[in-house]
Amino acid sequence: MSQSADHIHIKDLVDRARRAQAILNGYSQEQVDLIAGAIVYHLSRPELATMIAEMAYDETKMGLVESKRAKLTHKMPAIFHDIRAEKTVGIIERDEENGITTIAKPYGVIAALVPSTNCEATPIFKSVLGIRARNAVICAPHPASKKTTIFVVDIIRQILRALNAPEDLVQCIAAPSKALAAELMAQCDVTMATGSGDMVAAAYSSGKPAYGVGVGNAAVIIDETIDLAETASKIRIGKTGDNASGCSAENSIIVQASVYEGFLRALEKEGAYIATAEEKARLQTVLWENGHVSRKVVARPVGEIAGLAGIDVPADRKFIVVEEQGAGADYPFSGEKLSLVLTCYKYDAFDDAIALVNAITGYSGAGHSCGIHSNDPERILKLGLETKTSRVIVRQSHGVANSGSWSNGLAKTFSLGCGSWGGNSVSENVTQRHYYNTTRIAEPLDRSAPDDQAIYGPLLGKIAAVRIAAGA
Repeated sequence: MSQSADHIHIKDLVDRARRAQAILNGYSQEQVDLIAGAIVYHLSRPELATMIAEMAYDETKMGLVESKRAKLTHKMPAIFHDIRAEKTVGIIERDEENGITTIAKPYGVIAALVPSTNCEATPIFKSVLGIRARNAVICAPHPASKKTTIFVVDIIRQILRALNAPEDLVQCIAAPSKALAAELMAQCDVTMATGSGDMVAAAYSSGKPAYGVGVGNAAVIIDETIDLAETASKIRIGKTGDNASGCSAENSIIVQASVYEGFLRALEKEGAYIATAEEKARLQTVLWENGHVSRKVVARPVGEIAGLAGIDVPADRKFIVVEEQGAGADYPFSGEKLSLVLTCYKYDAFDDAIALVNAITGYSGAGHSCGIHSNDPERILKLGLETKTSRVIVRQSHGVANSGSWSNGLAKTFSLGCGSWGGNSVSENVTQRHYYNTTRIAEPLDRSAPDDQAIYGPLLGKIAAVRIAAGA
């Protein structure tokens, strides 16, 4: 049976990657750290980072140049700072008490899906973590942003050549398509999937292991215990970063009734435009096309979104707020919007706010994240206990903090797992430890099996008292 052109094309990339990875497999920790550090350092230099950010904006017309630049100049160095001390070669842990020695081993060749909304940083992130764990990486860019991703990959390949490392450790599909991405995932050893829900689903059905991310749709509770002006500023920062292109940007806020009107006024001072009911209806007609968020509004400026809807929004406004009451298919504004439109709800009892978070994320964004601006620790814990979310961001700009930042202890990343709720294999920020296999050497221990009391502890009496029919 003849092989398809797609299969042959991808096989060539994978074969080259395997040859390069076989060489990398013999590298020391110091050698892979040098390569990874050099990639981050050179691509974070202000002049090159600005060039890449401008290229990404010019190609996609999404986001903000300054936000994309900051991903390279600030976020990637922060990520490298986080992972640099983690061992990824040879023995990475020795548990003397239990006689376990843990060894890190590479996956082999990683298929790296690259979304158009983060075409500038995702290939760097996945290449750096992949190479540090001695993997080769093949990027599958989004067709709408292939120029930027290819350019970034070419810079990485230059750095590899300069360090006398195999340049085929990082490659890129030059003429991307869904068919080629699917073939890549089928031939590689593991997929790191970032992108649309369809692509993540394809990664999980490729027949190979995959780390995927779920749909974002952050719902953030604001109670009466916080400073309204300070919190409104944090909401504005999180919502407007890269024109809301990120899955972690605030999509809904749920505000306590006693401070609701005051908070709307605080948002206005931060640049919000509060839409009328009639303007909201107009927005709805342009935000969605055939049930999906329109690419005409994704990460686009407020003026363009308003223009499409025929709404006269002052030039100084930074985002649009629409008021809503319900969640689900009948209330599309409760879903992820990837645009500078923020949905605002009012609640009375805190239990109602939690129920609304669950309704919103149950409709869109299951397992991803939620947030809370409160000074009540009991409410914060209650939100964490009673929502199906992988992250709860407390008194921070959600769009900034959710993927890890200097202001919290979450792993800094560009990939956010959403657990089984979101159809993912992990419910945490995907980071270095997700980029390698482990082998555990188990040595014999000089110890005997404990008695029932030691095994069952205080449960023993109650367990032994349970009566069952013999042979049942």
